[in-house]
Amino acid sequence: MNSIKAFGANSPEEKLKPLSIIRREIGPADVEISIQFCGVCHSDLHTVRDEWGGTIYPSVPGHEIVGFVTQIGKDVKKFKVNDQVGVGCLVDSCRTCESCQDGLEQYCEKGATQTYNAHEKQLDQQTFGGYSERIVVDENFVLSIPENLDLAATAPLLCAGITTYSPLRHWNVGKGTKVGIVGIGGLGHMGVKIAKAMGAHVVVITTSPSKVEDAKRLGADEIILSTEKDQMKKNANSLDFILDCVSAQHDINSYLRLLKRDGSLTLVGAPEKPLPVSPFSLIPGRKSFAGSMIGGIQETQEMLDFCGKHEIVSDIELIEMQAINDAYDRLLKGDVKYRFVIDMSTLNG
Repeated sequence: MNSIKAFGANSPEEKLKPLSIIRREIGPADVEISIQFCGVCHSDLHTVRDEWGGTIYPSVPGHEIVGFVTQIGKDVKKFKVNDQVGVGCLVDSCRTCESCQDGLEQYCEKGATQTYNAHEKQLDQQTFGGYSERIVVDENFVLSIPENLDLAATAPLLCAGITTYSPLRHWNVGKGTKVGIVGIGGLGHMGVKIAKAMGAHVVVITTSPSKVEDAKRLGADEIILSTEKDQMKKNANSLDFILDCVSAQHDINSYLRLLKRDGSLTLVGAPEKPLPVSPFSLIPGRKSFAGSMIGGIQETQEMLDFCGKHEIVSDIELIEMQAINDAYDRLLKGDVKYRFVIDMSTLNG
């Protein structure tokens, strides 16, 4: 076992601070990664503060991990030392259930092993995330990062990128489809970039007039201000697919009215309370209201390769490790364009 430096919290009320954690020794199928950058996801904040319940302390979050391979186990075939790699939200699964066999480990019927706040079988302890010096992961859950992408700005692709890519891919978004993206934040700004690269006509739907110009910069073809009733009415029955990236409470029925017959709205934001859906928002147009998680390992690699081909990365603000508590406070206020990423070289600062 190896003791390494990390940043985490010992209770819901405590601010994140330096900690020491234990990582397992390299096993035959393992890859050790020196972490260079780690993205900051809203899930990190929810977990550290036990807002979803079930947090195991000490808690070390971080599931948008990029870095370089430093060691490999004797049976590792996919990677070599110095490869540029990443680790997303999963570090293991049962590998035998129907979902795992279909390459959909995120829906593992026995429960996938999350990168943090889950149970690590090898050490019989909780998993610790990327706010740390190094991580040891089975090679089957390690991803190759395209060499042409900025490494820091690639980190959020491991969560925000795949969370938006997966439903866009599943619902066959591409040339000839008109796609709405609701909300321009950490998820939404990636949805715009990816949908545009897929060839779709992209319509951003936002409550904020201040985001109109930025939506155009990101690649939006049109913008609808959802607070303007005339704009919403004018665009009724006009969209083939809507990706809803909003985590706050909102009127889902007003967006369902924008869908064409047989259109689908997929929710990837996670509002705290249930969203009331009127049957008459769905029945008359044979419309669908769905949800989606991240992608499996194969699809996540596909997403990274797609982003490499189209030179897509996240818009980030790079921070030092010691600024993480301020970053969490700013995240709650929506004060970031559009993702925080930690420079892990500052861990010892």
